Amino acid sequence: MPIVAGVDSSTQSVKVVLRDADSGEAVASTSRPHPDGSEVNPQLWWKALTEALDELSSHKISAISIAGQQHGMIALDKDGAVIRDALLWNDTRSDKAAEDLNREIPDIALRTGSQLVASFTASKVRWLADSEKANANRVAAIALPHDWLSWNLSGAKSLETLFTDRSDASGTGYFDSRNNEYCLDILATAIRTNQEIILPKIIAPNQFG
Repeated sequence: MPIVAGVDSSTQSVKVVLRDADSGEAVASTSRPHPDGSEVNPQLWWKALTEALDELSSHKISAISIAGQQHGMIALDKDGAVIRDALLWNDTRSDKAAEDLNREIPDIALRTGSQLVASFTASKVRWLADSEKANANRVAAIALPHDWLSWNLSGAKSLETLFTDRSDASGTGYFDSRNNEYCLDILATAIRTNQEIILPKIIAPNQFG
C-alpha cells in the first residue's frame, strides 16, 4: 500500500502523520517539540523534522506534504546559509515597520489584499533593514519557514530552486494574488535597497520543487 506523509511544522512542534493513500487510514504518527520564542534557529526545526521522519523510517513513504507556520522570515546569504535566527509571526518588534510601510505605500492593500501588520514578512524585512543593517546587506534570498523546510527536503542547494505556494506567498506582504506575482518594488521599499533578492518560485499545491 502506498504511504503518504503529512507534516505540520507549527510554532510549538512538528507533527508527522502517515496514512494509507488508498484507504486514508492512519498508519503511524509522531511529533517533536520546537523551541519557544519569537526568534528561532531554523536548523532546530530541521533537526526536529528529520528526527520525526527517522522514527517512521520503517515505512516506505511515497509522497510528502508540508504545512507550516506562515509569515516568518528566513534570510539567506548568497551561499544559502541562514544569516540570523528566523523572525516568527509572533515577533511584534516590526509593528512600527508595518505602520511605516503602510504609510509609504498607500495602495499596498489594493495590490496585496491586506494592510501590513507586524507578523507579515515585509514588516520584518523593514525591521531588519532598520535594526540590523549589516545583516540586511547580506540578504540574497528570503524564504518562509515552510519554504525553507521544503527546500531542504528537496536536497537542492541553489537559491533559485526555492519554492512556495500562493497560500504562503499571500502572507508576505509583497505578493499580488490577482496576477500571481511578487511586488518587487514593495520588497525593495521594505529593505531600503534595490539589491537583487531571490524569492521562492510559486508552484501548484501538487508540485514539489
